[in-house]
Amino acid sequence: MQPTSPHFTPINLTTSFNQDRTRLPAAQAAPTDHGPLTGHQTFGGIPFLLGDEGRENVIWLDASETSISLQEIHASWIIFLHAVEDKPTNYLDNFADTDVDGNELGDHVADYTLEYADGTRHETPILRRFAIQQSRIRWGASPFLAVPAQKPQVFATVTEDAALGRTARAYGRGETRVASGRERTAEKLWLYAMPNPHPNKAIRGLLLTPKHERATMYAISTTQLDDHPLRPGVRRKIRVALPDDVQLNALGECEELAIDLGSVISARAVLDYDHTAWLGGESVDVQPLRAEREIVVEYAAHPAARLHIGAETVHDLAALPDAGTDIVEVPPAHRPVTVRVVEKGSNRPVAVRIHLHGAHGEYLPPRGRHRKVNPHWFEDNYGEFVNGRNQYSYIDGHCEVDLPMGDVYVEITKGYETAPIRTKVVVGPETAELTFELERVLPWREKGWITADTHVHFLSPSTALLEGQAEDVHVVNLLASQWGEMYSNVSDFDGKTTLGAQAFGGDGEFLVRVGTENRMQVLGHISLLGYSGQMIHPLCTGGPSESALGDAQEVVMAEWAQRCIEQGGLVVMPHAPNPQLERAADIVLGLVHAIEMMTFNPYDAQINPYGLADWYRYLNLGYQLPLAGGSDKMAAAALLGGVRTYAHLGGREFSYENWMQAVQAGNTFVTVGPLAELKVEGIAPGGQVWLPASGGTISMEWRVESVRVPIEQVEIVVGSQVADQLVVGGKLAAAGSTTVAVNGSTWVALRVRGSYSGKAGEIAAHTSAVQVLVGDQPLFNQTDADAVLSQIEGAMAYVDILAPRPDAVRFRRMRATLESAHNRLHQRMHQHGVYHKHTPLHKHTE
Repeated sequence: MQPTSPHFTPINLTTSFNQDRTRLPAAQAAPTDHGPLTGHQTFGGIPFLLGDEGRENVIWLDASETSISLQEIHASWIIFLHAVEDKPTNYLDNFADTDVDGNELGDHVADYTLEYADGTRHETPILRRFAIQQSRIRWGASPFLAVPAQKPQVFATVTEDAALGRTARAYGRGETRVASGRERTAEKLWLYAMPNPHPNKAIRGLLLTPKHERATMYAISTTQLDDHPLRPGVRRKIRVALPDDVQLNALGECEELAIDLGSVISARAVLDYDHTAWLGGESVDVQPLRAEREIVVEYAAHPAARLHIGAETVHDLAALPDAGTDIVEVPPAHRPVTVRVVEKGSNRPVAVRIHLHGAHGEYLPPRGRHRKVNPHWFEDNYGEFVNGRNQYSYIDGHCEVDLPMGDVYVEITKGYETAPIRTKVVVGPETAELTFELERVLPWREKGWITADTHVHFLSPSTALLEGQAEDVHVVNLLASQWGEMYSNVSDFDGKTTLGAQAFGGDGEFLVRVGTENRMQVLGHISLLGYSGQMIHPLCTGGPSESALGDAQEVVMAEWAQRCIEQGGLVVMPHAPNPQLERAADIVLGLVHAIEMMTFNPYDAQINPYGLADWYRYLNLGYQLPLAGGSDKMAAAALLGGVRTYAHLGGREFSYENWMQAVQAGNTFVTVGPLAELKVEGIAPGGQVWLPASGGTISMEWRVESVRVPIEQVEIVVGSQVADQLVVGGKLAAAGSTTVAVNGSTWVALRVRGSYSGKAGEIAAHTSAVQVLVGDQPLFNQTDADAVLSQIEGAMAYVDILAPRPDAVRFRRMRATLESAHNRLHQRMHQHGVYHKHTPLHKHTE
């Protein structure tokens, strides 16, 4: 809806019209995509009376002067809806002098003269591109004293439109969220407000005198407002109670409201925080409650504007702050404040993730960040994060924020070894800078532990580096890939650069390396990290959704893995347990260096027990694969490093290459918060303990620490089963030791339970495994072997029957690779006297 302001009076020009706009010359043709140009119309909240169709309905200023009777009205401003004829811009004779782009300026188009009742006059020259402009212009040719007849427009993103069940505007345009009237249509009319220097004098008439160019007048309106009627206001906010006839939409926003002399920027449900919990520090994640009957309206408007909600509710914004209980002025965020975050004791700036909100729950982003962070897939890939209803920005230790006067609530975090800050500050008229000190309380980096996210998409390398620094993730693996007909980060890959390394101008403490996630929908995904040389193609194969429709099944994942190994890289099976097919063959072939536990956002879901159970299968078969953690970040709703890999360098100097070696060595754990360390007979995960054929008793020592996530229970897992456990009860640190009797080859790992949200049984951390080998007994489990072999047979069946068939040579190579894995495990099973049921497609006789 577009409400009309009551502060304006349209002028009836019926007796002054001298031309039908349909008969205007082409250079002055009326806009065709402007909406109705007849009868009562409202432009920018200002009412006008336009001429009727089929008769003279515009004033054409060609050669003759036009006189308009105003019947001794009083006005401070006269607003004109008009346009000058289209004209080529003459930059240089005989060279750049033909383009009708609207950049020509300054020509004297007409004089608009006020005739007062006392016989005096005031003449205003109307100059091209100052008070008037042509209808058809290029994007850069805005006039200086006139505005488009269309108001600015605010709209939803593509995914938001889809959620609301309506057709989205073009991707990219939707993500800008706003458009001015200057670019919304190809053809325009212009509003010009001419000041009356004598507002106390009665105006008898208006004289329009053509000068050097022809122009068209469509309508005129007047007002007695003091402030310029067309000057846009600056951003302000109010808290408003919704009338009974208005509801929030599916996004928690109100669409049934408008401002006559201004624009609604946003109208979102009030977020009510429990600020006692916010400041108390006991809760890991303090989420606000969304009000159902109150909204915060952010707007830009004229001082005399009115807010219309629903069918009948109108609020006079000029009456603020004393308008009543249904509408409250929210202090505007107009105070620029520098925010610094430094390391305690050194005053060194540190990158962090930061959130600020005001007393009414309104998010206060740093400059250069979104007021509403877009959480949707591939719609915004910036240094921001969304957790539920809380929004965050990544900063390098410094930012500028426009803050309101009064209480401002702050949260600052940096990874899993630094104590977070949640506090309140009071901003006053003299507040120019706020400094926060962060303290590192768990010095695991100093003890040789390196953090990593093995799985990040879409960010630019420099943004990935900033987020890694802010989340205290030392190694960010940014993975190029393909998504149907779309490719991501491909041009960021060069097979040699580690951003942040000292050799490339960094400090060597936080690194970003571009690898690839090579994918196929059925057989699976595989992450190829840190390899050198040429990119391993095809990035995806086998058809949609991973590769393009019509693509053949060119390779199996084992071929990608082999090439990665030959190019010095690290092979990780991502987001266990899925996709659940060819990974079995690749592990059996010894081509996988680590298994990844993935979670987009630990506030929503923690370490996947199904992924761990799948990993246990391979440990039970003797495949000592380390654990890795990766976020698979593809949107601002996913947290880089939310689940992460901790790998112990084992005396190595930190570099990307040494990090890869540390992962392969196997002393790793994955976590969403707690840090865990395990020793079995003094041996760390990735190692082996040997016992005689008669077995024996093994001793274990462990330690767990957490900055934020409470530790509920610590479990010693031996061969998939819990052999010992300690109830910690929500403390942030625990340590212990135990002994376990072992009479057959097995493995040992540490599992930590704890929860961001207080859910019972959630897994917060898990170490990799120590193998315990008894005599010459191999690690083997018949049930797990059957399951793994069935997966391999499934991969063979898919390649044989349904996969889009490549040329014969490639098909035979894929088939031979899978057959090799099948035979290898099959022979192991026969060595253990295990005979399994083959699928019908894969009998011994075939």
